[in-house]
Amino acid sequence: MSSAPGTSTSRLTNYTTLADSMAQLLFPHAEVVLHDLATQTVVHIANNLSRRKLGDDSALEELSGDVNTQRSFGPYEKLNWDGRRIRSVTSVLHNEEGRAEFALCINLDYSVLEQARDALNLFFQASRMVAQPQALFRDDWQERINTFLHGWLQERHLAISGLSRDQKRELVEALYREGAFDGRSAHDYVASVLNMGRATVYKYVKACRAV
Repeated sequence: MSSAPGTSTSRLTNYTTLADSMAQLLFPHAEVVLHDLATQTVVHIANNLSRRKLGDDSALEELSGDVNTQRSFGPYEKLNWDGRRIRSVTSVLHNEEGRAEFALCINLDYSVLEQARDALNLFFQASRMVAQPQALFRDDWQERINTFLHGWLQERHLAISGLSRDQKRELVEALYREGAFDGRSAHDYVASVLNMGRATVYKYVKACRAV
């Protein structure tokens, strides 16, 4: 944090406090710069990403419009010195007479978010997926149970965690009719998924077989 000498008015102090707070909240990805519109110079920089210095020319020609009537500009994009893309928004701060006095610029480096997005897109590329090997998954009873179970829940707008005892019994009965318990260890698996006792699942299945 740094400020230019000779500009310690009460308003400037408030503005620099705001700038520091914003930069701390968004650290390390945001820089907040305060410009004095009377002198067209930089008077405060919080979390310096742009390598600007106090007293530098504000270079506010990038703002299109009248700063005395427009309260904010952006968001707009800029290119930082290191090649990273910056998304910026500028707020015009007015004094009691309504005259534009300072400009507060928030510069957000969102390149890290772009990198995360690109990594996720690469990870989820459908072209990387192949069909399940039939020989390997021919007897995948767990997947068949999962597919039926979640289809059953979605049709009824239910979640596993919210099932009542009666709903769990109804689901076990539906799984039985689908032949889910033909697989070895299926009873244990269903009991684990539905958070039920293994003996209870056996009891419900036995009742189905007796019908």
